[in-house]
Amino acid sequence: MGKAKANETTTGFSDIYERVTQRIIEQLEAGTRPWMQPWGACGSPVRPLRHNGVAYRGINTVLLWMTAAEHGYSSSYWMTFRQAQEIGGNVRKGEKGTLVVYANAIERKETDDEGEEVDRRIPFMKGYSVFNADQIDGLPERFHAKPAGTSAMMNERIEAADRFFAGLGADIREGGNRAFYHLGGDFIQMPPFQSFVSAEAHATTLGHECIHWTMNRTRLDRDLGREKWGDEGYAKEELVAELGAVFLAADLGLAIEPREDHAAYIASWLKVLKNDKRAVFQMAAHAERAVGFLHGLQTAAATDTDHETASAQSAA
Repeated sequence: MGKAKANETTTGFSDIYERVTQRIIEQLEAGTRPWMQPWGACGSPVRPLRHNGVAYRGINTVLLWMTAAEHGYSSSYWMTFRQAQEIGGNVRKGEKGTLVVYANAIERKETDDEGEEVDRRIPFMKGYSVFNADQIDGLPERFHAKPAGTSAMMNERIEAADRFFAGLGADIREGGNRAFYHLGGDFIQMPPFQSFVSAEAHATTLGHECIHWTMNRTRLDRDLGREKWGDEGYAKEELVAELGAVFLAADLGLAIEPREDHAAYIASWLKVLKNDKRAVFQMAAHAERAVGFLHGLQTAAATDTDHETASAQSAA
């Protein structure tokens, strides 16, 4: 069997930003939101996984979801040519890899103009290719097993989602016919649960608003330059919230459908991406950071509960 092209390669910053951004622009220009594609109507998104089961994050999640949608891959697992070989697999001849990126920085000592030794942080980005398990022969069956999705009956509340959102400690109010985060008042407004078409629709809408909630200066202090409704900063924040809501849905096993009101943002997102080829990387990173922050609050809430339980037992 011939060797498929695509071992790990190092690619220049500019080339990586250009290639990834152009890919996303092409789909947006076609009216498609690429991060919404791999599961279809009422399906549950699943994080792309490395060969060892660790989930991809940030922009790599979007890149791999896009490729899965374009080629109809059903496996959640992705790996390099070498990793496939190490676990007994063989990438089929002629298969093309998918670009993923790795960003980090190295620290080194340098001498400044005054002869003082200073620490210098040098960022770098590495681009390399991975293959979906559907492109590889000979892999163990676990790489092709379908993930167990979760689904709720119409208007039947999802206990795990309710518990997650309650663990945030956010001021979530119910009433009216609009879902939004009020920055000045620092509260989330949600229509009544019964007004949503499904429990998942309620949970993913709330997830979207909770991503906005993290922008507050008392939390992640995220300021993307928004000055008024509809400007570039507004479009960036909406992209962060949309990506974050989908990432969170994947983590919680929630089915999700595109919110039609967000289709209107596509033109704004295109403008942002065409003006700055790094923007989608930055917005995906902000989204992942926001999701991580929400997960972190669950850990804090669980710890507080454990302490309260221990105190009560000691008192008894």
